[in-house]
Amino acid sequence: MKPPSLTLGIEEEYQIIDPKTRELKSYITELLSGDHLVLTQVKPELHQSIVEVGTKVCKTPAEARAELVRLRRDILELVGRNGLRIAAAGTHPFSSWIDQQITPLERYLGVREDMGELAQRLLIFGTHVHVGIEDREFLIDALNVSRYFLPHLMCLSTSSPFWLGRKTGLKSYRSIVWRGFPRTGVPRPLRGWSEYTELVDVLTTTGCIPNGSKIWWDVRPNWNYPTLEFRVCDVCTRVDEAVCIAAIIQAIVAKIWRLRRDNMTFRVYPSDLIEENKWRAVRYGFDGRLVDFGKGVELPARELVRELLVWFIDDVLDELGSRKEVEYAFRILDEGSSADRQLATFSRTNDFKAVVDHVIAETAEGL
Repeated sequence: MKPPSLTLGIEEEYQIIDPKTRELKSYITELLSGDHLVLTQVKPELHQSIVEVGTKVCKTPAEARAELVRLRRDILELVGRNGLRIAAAGTHPFSSWIDQQITPLERYLGVREDMGELAQRLLIFGTHVHVGIEDREFLIDALNVSRYFLPHLMCLSTSSPFWLGRKTGLKSYRSIVWRGFPRTGVPRPLRGWSEYTELVDVLTTTGCIPNGSKIWWDVRPNWNYPTLEFRVCDVCTRVDEAVCIAAIIQAIVAKIWRLRRDNMTFRVYPSDLIEENKWRAVRYGFDGRLVDFGKGVELPARELVRELLVWFIDDVLDELGSRKEVEYAFRILDEGSSADRQLATFSRTNDFKAVVDHVIAETAEGL
């Protein structure tokens, strides 16, 4: 069996911010109608205060980083012409979803119609990472095994501790808002590609969904491209965090491939156990404990994330040429995630506007 290409693609959703009020600004329609600089890689989202970018298909994390830096710069320049900024965090600290305008395009008005108030409330921002896997049976194999590491990726990426001007007590409130949508969360293990297509066929035939793109699991086979798409992460505030997490995801898939090639595998765990760990990651991030289900013990979250880096994926990093990007994770382990840094800023200032300023500064860091 031919090995997967392991190409990378990263999508990020940014907040459009008025730097005077620090509120979200409905601006995407003007942005897209007024300039054609990067329109092939810039898309609207459900709310007008969200702008989404997607890299081209990249061979390495270093290439993905160059793409993300360019895209963030381009968006900063475009919104900057009207005195606006962008911020990369899973939720805005205090802007209300009730006040946001839905993007007046047919697909988004359709979502508003289908999902009612849930769509209006969906004022959240994520990072999606695609890994190229051409063999469909291995893609399902990789999905089944990689599910176990979704809570670890969640811990590294949490960036949404606030909602409506309140400390939520969670590190990823975005995950809670998103969970209101159907066909989300940790998928169950699948027996093969045919079981997945049977599910899509039943849902489309019965009018539940138009196609497989409306299945929004935390990790899913992408319906349009030969990729496994990881959707669990809050949007990463620093560009180096996004690239680091993409490199870790690529390495996880590479390691699963190597195990399969050598007639070995990693144990596939039930969804309800993985959901327990995901909840702990959403609630406490690095401050909590995750369960090592193989050993049947609780351990500090940092310890299990470190184990993923040192024990599971370390032996594929040099072959992938991604050691530098993956090792940025040790800085995240030391300094905390974006959620931890936002909470520290609020603790120091007691000011949500200071948190917005902090996120704006980190979003532009390294560009």
